[in-house]
Amino acid sequence: MAVRLDDMDRKILSQLQDDASQSLDDIARKVGSSKTPVWNRIRKMKDLGVIGRQTVLLDAEALGLEACFFVLIRTSEHEVDWQRRFLASLRARPEVQEAHRLAGDIDYILKVRVKNARAYDQFYQALIAEVKIHNVTALLSMEEIKSTTLLPL
Repeated sequence: MAVRLDDMDRKILSQLQDDASQSLDDIARKVGSSKTPVWNRIRKMKDLGVIGRQTVLLDAEALGLEACFFVLIRTSEHEVDWQRRFLASLRARPEVQEAHRLAGDIDYILKVRVKNARAYDQFYQALIAEVKIHNVTALLSMEEIKSTTLLPL
């Protein structure tokens, strides 16, 4: 269920998406309000679940994680126990940045960030040792053209 936001909420969210480390004073000044109303709106949006956890974005390549693979998974297993083990395995692997269950011919797509192809193979070998998978296709991203955490407001 979508939460109703007004223009001021959207301005505040835009500022937070751009740089959540800004002071409350800076955000209030940029959105044309005072500190207390902005703080109250932020608190309300946190309570409503519009604002989740706050974190810092790291540069994967600067940390030596130069290979990004998109992994397409087809499975012949659809039992609850298999799905539980598969999801637990994905959640336990820090290499998996994203995992999505899909409609269509592919059951799951993963975004996996690793140091190199050898590290991807180690990830792959560990995954198939934990759960039975019918087919895996790994696609190496040659160039990241766009990556953002910003949502359209």
